[in-house]
Order: sequence, then structure tokens, then C-alpha cells
Amino acid sequence: MAAAEAPDRSAPTTTLVVMGVSGSGKSTVADELVARLGWPFAEGDDFHPPENVAKMRSGQPLDDDDRWPWLRRLAGWIGEREAAGESAVVTCSALKRSYRDLLRAGHPSVWFVHVAASPEVIRDRIERRTGHYMPPSLLDSQLATLEPLAADEPGRTVSGVPAPAQVADDVLRVLRRERGRTLPPQEAPS
Repeated sequence: MAAAEAPDRSAPTTTLVVMGVSGSGKSTVADELVARLGWPFAEGDDFHPPENVAKMRSGQPLDDDDRWPWLRRLAGWIGEREAAGESAVVTCSALKRSYRDLLRAGHPSVWFVHVAASPEVIRDRIERRTGHYMPPSLLDSQLATLEPLAADEPGRTVSGVPAPAQVADDVLRVLRRERGRTLPPQEAPS
């Protein structure tokens, strides 16, 4: 694991918001990025109130009224990291532009990593995984809600199909170029 970057309050921070529908591979990609960067990490699902979890577990999709308080909690966590001078990684579905706008409002550190894969690949992953409250029946509603990153949004869409190390290589290469960040070596640790 890479040594954690000491907070440098004079340098801008970066918050990687690893986004996508459930089963796209965002947690796996986020884990690889955290292992490389040593930055603080937050799993967006942990910020859902119990009512949201119960609703999803029962097969009901969340609506905007369910999502706004959850997104505000995540934005608060991002703001806390920025105030501490820390870069960070967070997972969040961030399906709509309006959700992403809320996450980056007043938070210049935010840079999105949209992990994408075909619906067939994602459905297969969701059907095989265990221990997650998101049932496969909600995938269609997430895909219908998803608004891909627009050209004017900070970030990059990456495939969630290659090995996580390869995806992290791509993300870090683009991040170096776009944000001018000094980051750990590109290759995965051996």
C-alpha cells in the first residue's frame, strides 16, 4: 500500500467520486485507488439512512426525495476533507447531473470517475454477489435514471470490465494530466 499523502493545505485537494450504477465495479475500482493513493475513503452506501436501505432491500427504487438528504451528507463529508486539506475517495452512484452538481457545489476538489459496463455484465455481477441490500430488480431503474458525465463535468468515464489495476492506471494517468497532481507510481504495487 502506498504511504498516505500528508495533508498539504497550500495545495489543492482532489476528491475522487467513483460513480456508477450498482454492480458497475465502483467499489472495486475505489478499493484499488485507495490502495494506491492511501487517501481517506468513504463508502457512499454507508451514508444512506436506514429508511433508504429498507426501501431498496424491499425492491423499491429511491426517488429524489430519498436521495437529497443522503447526497447532502456525502457532500458534507467531502467538505470536511477539503477543510482538513485532505484528498479523498468516495463511492456514490451519482446517477443524475443534478446529484453530481450537489456533490461539487462549493467543493472544487470533486473529480468524477464514472465506472461503466454493459447492462449484461452488471446484471451478472449483481446476481452473483452476496451480502448487498441492492436486489437485481432495481438495476433497470438505475440504468433508466443514469445520466452519463457531460463534457463540462470534471472527470472521466472508464470501463469497469478490465482488471482493477488497469482501470486505476487509466484514472491516475488522466488525473495527473488534468489536475497536475503528484501521485504515486502508476503501476500496481507488487
